[in-house]
Amino acid sequence: MTSLQIGKPAPAFKAPVVGGNYNTGAIVSLADLKGQTVVLYFYPKDNTPGCTVQACALRDGWKRIQKKAAVFGVSVDSSSSHASFIKKQSLPFPLISDETKEIVQSYGMWVEKSMYGKRYMGTERSTVIISPDGKVLAILNKVKPAEHLDLVLQALG
Repeated sequence: MTSLQIGKPAPAFKAPVVGGNYNTGAIVSLADLKGQTVVLYFYPKDNTPGCTVQACALRDGWKRIQKKAAVFGVSVDSSSSHASFIKKQSLPFPLISDETKEIVQSYGMWVEKSMYGKRYMGTERSTVIISPDGKVLAILNKVKPAEHLDLVLQALG
């Protein structure tokens, strides 16, 4: 697990992606995104209440955010689950499928969680903003779904 630090290089990744300008079966890597500001928002699961609120807020604020950064949601769900989520919620941005958990682990987002006294591993709802030269610009940890869009826009300036 990498300890993310502002100003340090973001961990490289290469993974399946669907939605936005990506066709089914596409692969995206951090290297492909060089020259753009990138928002990687990590979320626990497609089609769950909090994740839907978070994704739909980004969708509804799309006109304000799309000129500032390339946005990618990241979860351990499959590409087919992502495709269904994108279609159901009319999401304009792509979702990265991290079924191997390589990205969530390298970014430190695969964490122990607790619900109703039960402990389990899952994705922390957090966002990493990466500069055009591949360095970490901002880390938004444990964001609340309804506040996420405003925090991202504030971090992007």
